[in-house]
Amino acid sequence: MTRIAKLLIAAALASTALSVPLSAQEAANDNPSMDELVPDATYPNAAENKDMSDGAVENVSTGAPLARLKPPVAPPDNPMSEAKVELGRMLFFDPRLSGNSSMPCSACHLPDLGWGTDTPISFGYPGTTHWRNSQTILNSAYYNKLFWDGSKTSLEAQAPAAAHGAVAGNGDDSIMEMRLAFIPEYVTRFKELFGTENPIIADAWRAIAAYQRTIVSDPENVPFDRFMDGDETALSEEAKRGMELFEGKANCATCHDGALFSNQKFYDLGVPQDVIMDSSDPLQQITVRWENYAKGVTEEMYYSDPGDMGLYYVTKRPSDRYKFRVPSLRELTYTGPYMHNGTFETLAEVVDFYNEGGGESVNKTDLIKPLGLDDQEKADLIAFLESLSSDEPILDQEPELPEIQARR
Repeated sequence: MTRIAKLLIAAALASTALSVPLSAQEAANDNPSMDELVPDATYPNAAENKDMSDGAVENVSTGAPLARLKPPVAPPDNPMSEAKVELGRMLFFDPRLSGNSSMPCSACHLPDLGWGTDTPISFGYPGTTHWRNSQTILNSAYYNKLFWDGSKTSLEAQAPAAAHGAVAGNGDDSIMEMRLAFIPEYVTRFKELFGTENPIIADAWRAIAAYQRTIVSDPENVPFDRFMDGDETALSEEAKRGMELFEGKANCATCHDGALFSNQKFYDLGVPQDVIMDSSDPLQQITVRWENYAKGVTEEMYYSDPGDMGLYYVTKRPSDRYKFRVPSLRELTYTGPYMHNGTFETLAEVVDFYNEGGGESVNKTDLIKPLGLDDQEKADLIAFLESLSSDEPILDQEPELPEIQARR
């Protein structure tokens, strides 16, 4: 177990009073299904997601100050323990928590690929193809809006959503639960942890969530965090200049603020849609059409305005089309390609995109404007962005998984 995981568990055992417990009903209310959403549905914190006015767009950060990362806090109704984290680790890598026993969480979130994939679009469930980039789970413990469209508000809700997703895990709860019941080691572990005679699938998601809370950056291994702790040598002169640009001329910190380097709001940047929309792969086109129709897009909308509509799928508000949640910039060195559809392979391409003022789109935010950075400034900015990553990649070995045994 890593140093940071031990610290998290120790902190959780010392105090569980730092966050509000989330009951099952509250979780359901905060995470409505697509069928429950109506065109005028109110999205949590929607009032806080309005783009800033032109008068507020200046060459200075207006968000939370950049800060050293602190350990995440587990909800009181899912406290951390070493045994729970280890069970979650096993389940994260276990393909039996999927439809055809071939798609574990780790199929699309590979430790040696930055806990994502190195392809623009994530791997799909067999017989399908995905349509979005596989966002890293690194530091996902700090988000209160999960997935690119922010459709889930906790790791406990995120885990089953991924396992059930038709182009992801495509799992059925009753079948996955039955498989767990035929694995004696899992039966024992679930009983010791949760007090049930047989594994309950909801407890599997709690265990996976606990494990994900340990997949976080260790500040001792991150140059930026060491610099914030007072080590002036932790950042190069280029990175220090880049930090000034980040908070000033480049205006990055308006959205990428705080310790997470994300304000968790939603914006349309005009990111090119061609990764999926110009694909010659017929299966991908079927997937895109199905995802759109399943999420409430009419046929007329699909043909007149195709693409991944992002937050619109959750709120059904036309003004939210093509908006996506601001991702954290931590561990960027290891988590490319970038953007919701993986359209940019390198940080240099990302910086060029912003420097040119983003792309064109119907709801593009006024925050994105040409920056006028020269080559040296772009290099300095990239040096700072790289300082937000750990000295070495955060890895974990796939555990030995227990075997199924026929029950008598």
